[in-house]
Amino acid sequence: MIEAFDLHKSYGPAHRAVHALRGLSVSLRTGTVTGLLGPNGAGKSTSIRLLTGRLIADRGTVTIAGRDINRDPAHARASIGYLPESAPLYPEMTPAGYLAHRAALSGMPRRGRSRAIAATLARCDIADVRRRRIGTLSKGYRQRVALAAALIHDPPVLILDEPTTGLDPAQVAQLRALIEELARDRTVLLSSHVLAEVEQTCDRILIIAGGELRADGTPDELATRAAQDRPAIYHAEYRAGASRLSDLRNLPGITEADETELPADYRRITLRAEPGAADLREPIAAALVGCVVRELTRQRPTLEDAFAQLSGGAPIARRTTRASTQPESASTP
Repeated sequence: MIEAFDLHKSYGPAHRAVHALRGLSVSLRTGTVTGLLGPNGAGKSTSIRLLTGRLIADRGTVTIAGRDINRDPAHARASIGYLPESAPLYPEMTPAGYLAHRAALSGMPRRGRSRAIAATLARCDIADVRRRRIGTLSKGYRQRVALAAALIHDPPVLILDEPTTGLDPAQVAQLRALIEELARDRTVLLSSHVLAEVEQTCDRILIIAGGELRADGTPDELATRAAQDRPAIYHAEYRAGASRLSDLRNLPGITEADETELPADYRRITLRAEPGAADLREPIAAALVGCVVRELTRQRPTLEDAFAQLSGGAPIARRTTRASTQPESASTP
């Protein structure tokens, strides 16, 4: 439903132009929520402006719902519901009035507008404030009004730029459920600086850096790609009459092993394996037979590690305080 081929875009005079995009090509299908990630200056905003027809590419093509956005901009844009990062709203209007205004601008027939407005107000959970002035609403409510405006004409393509801005955790969860529902018969592209949001909402992730597409895959695929170049780390806590450090250190694939004494005669051991090594939890468990084991986990690179690796180490925000590695538990021997 969204097709982009060989997109290039530069800013400034030719002799000192800033190249925002360098040959971006993507194909996004219906029924999938695709996340767009990248550090500041990566080309995300330029990509969105080109896909929505706000900018014209120096080279390349964009097709929305089968319409070339440069050759047939009116029909292509009519297929898009766009929520910009800073959505323009009229503070003196009410949500119901604003949606009526947007419905008229989109060319919706008069007969179906009232029904569409009522359904969209309910879907975005703003029916209770439909007659209040937008300027008096909280930031979270204003964001939901902006989302409703993007949905009012029932577009087959949704492009959402930082859609959870101003929403509290409960509203974020509601929006995530709504996006999943909308994606069943739509193409959804979501851009965000919050990795946890993209990780939990999106089926597919595009990582852009330096104006180029660096990675394209599911969250698990990108994490697995990062794991190929990074060691897996294992942690075990056990109690035994004597240390098993030497046995664990000599396991095939282990490159480092450290042990710390804990209260109640327990020991905590940290093992590092060669990058790309097979899962060593079973050999570790076998080496600890006869011990009282209360923990055995493997930490592998996650999407956050993949992002840092593929974007040149640029940081990205998280809403959670989870460590950068995701533990996998194993049953104790």
